[in-house]
Amino acid sequence: MNPTNMANIESVLGQLRQYQALAENSNSTPSPIQNENGAGLFAESIKNAVQEVNETQKASKAIKAAYESGEDIPLTDVVMSIQKSSLAFEATLQVRNKVLKAYEEIMNMPV
Repeated sequence: MNPTNMANIESVLGQLRQYQALAENSNSTPSPIQNENGAGLFAESIKNAVQEVNETQKASKAIKAAYESGEDIPLTDVVMSIQKSSLAFEATLQVRNKVLKAYEEIMNMPV
């Protein structure tokens, strides 16, 4: 296996470990997210996460197109890129669903 493949695999494994750690920590009591001015960073965090997923999808699409056009790219790199993109999208979708559910619960609370 060439060093590029190993680096890609290690990168994906590192991200999976980060997602796993975030999922395990999400069960604990959340701490308030604020910057120095006291303004919440929730919207900024969501924006950054969506941008990262978008970049991952763009990179996946680019490597797939390069492979299809005949460039010398290993198929394993293409598959790993597509899987990484899919996993990032699914994780984002699950977060969105949890946020919507929490919002609905808050809106249905009696005042």
